[in-house]
This record gives sequence, C-alpha cells and structure tokens, in this order.
Amino acid sequence: MVGLARTSEPSPEHGTAGPAGFDHVERALVAAHDLIESVVTRHRQDQARQWWTRTGPGCPSAAEAADRLIAGAERSVAVVLSGDPEQEDAVCSALARPPGPGRAGVAVRLLCLPRALSGPRVRALARTDPRCEARAAEGGLPEVLLVDGRLAYVRPEAGRAGPPASLVADSATVQALDLMFAGAWGNAAALAEPPRPAGRLCTDSARRILECLRAGVTDEVAARDLKVSLRTYRRYVAEIMRELGAHSRFQAGVRAVEAGLLPGGPSP
Repeated sequence: MVGLARTSEPSPEHGTAGPAGFDHVERALVAAHDLIESVVTRHRQDQARQWWTRTGPGCPSAAEAADRLIAGAERSVAVVLSGDPEQEDAVCSALARPPGPGRAGVAVRLLCLPRALSGPRVRALARTDPRCEARAAEGGLPEVLLVDGRLAYVRPEAGRAGPPASLVADSATVQALDLMFAGAWGNAAALAEPPRPAGRLCTDSARRILECLRAGVTDEVAARDLKVSLRTYRRYVAEIMRELGAHSRFQAGVRAVEAGLLPGGPSP
C-alpha cells in the first residue's frame, strides 16, 4: 500500500502505468472485499443453522425461536396455534413486545386449532394489536410459524414422537407450507366475541349435543343416544346454532368453546 502513495511514474517494465494501474489494484481489492463478505456471510449462516438444529439441553426453545423469527419479520407472520401452552406463550410474548423500527406494519395472522380457543390470551392480542387477526380452524394442521413467506419454523405436536423442531429455508417447502396455511385460513371462521350462554345453551342436553357435533357423531346415533327422534334432534341443533349465531356446525363448536360451554381440548 506504501507504493500507492508514490508520485513518480512507474517504469514500463513494471506493467501498467497511470490510472490503469490503479484500476487494476482497485479491482483486486474489490474482489478481495467481496470474497471476505461472502465468507463472513457463509460463516454466519452456518452458525445460525447450527443454532437452529442443535439438540439436547442447549437446543433453542419455542420462546427463543419465536423471538428471533418474529423480531426479524419484515412483511408477515403466520402462525398455526395448536393449543400447546408453551407455543402460545412464546408467540404471544414475542408479539407483545414493541416492534422494531419499520416493523410496525408487519401483518400477523393467528390460525387457532380447537385446543387453542380456550385461553383468552390470543383473543386479547387480536383485539388490542392492530397488526393481528385471529381465526379458528379445524385440526389436522402442523404447528408452524411462517415469516415473510421465506422461513418456516416447524415443531412436532406436543407428546408425539417425531423429528425435533426445525427451521426450514428451502423455498419450495416454505411455499408449500405457505399455501397450506393460506388454504386453511380461507376456510377458517373469524373469532367472534363469546356469546353469553342463555336459554337452551345452558341445558345439559345442549352440551351433550355440542359434544356430539364436535366429535362428528352422526345425527342418527346422537338422536338415539339422547333418546329423541331424529327430527327433534335436528331441530335442537338448529336452535342451538341460531342462539350461537353460527352458520355451520363447525362454527357452532368454535362458538361453544369461546362461550365456555365446551372445554378447548378434544373430547375424552
């Protein structure tokens, strides 16, 4: 670098002279800088990958994962809430923190499976945070957190054997998960304010009918168990749906959980 400070003309036998010589050196320095940046970026990616995939006592918790992903979101956060208390606490706590600069406009969609409807925290978050929208969906979806349509954090269902939680960055896999979420979101029911139980909703027979609806019991079997005619059973179902303000049997189950008429977990 000392040679660059010389004011004398370089001799012809030393190669290029004047500005062309400096251009050659500058190009070499830029190439070296780009190479160093590439190596540093690759090193950081390797460190991040090791952090996400390590197992044992030092593996990332749900809270750490939610914090890192949600804090880094630039456009959107989409979460399937399974009802696992650890996941719900991690996601709600991360979303409750003030967003960083330029992150206040991040759109947040919370898709609640049946077990996730019993707690008030998700509903309160959706009501107080203008970024958040929550809907209720049927089961059968994996527990996933999607960020900007480019990263997905997938956890196995609580209590079920399987691969550990993992960060997915493969674009095709993330796109598939994003499409799955979008389809479920489009068919999900919006969360409404819990109705106040009254009339037929407070009776033991109404709760038994709601349990039958949630369990998918056929009308014929349910009517026989309740010792009423099929026509009477269907009339009861229609009355209960009307009192709940539901337009489908699935939505009636969602509203029943919201109103505290049914527990949030699956039927025993």
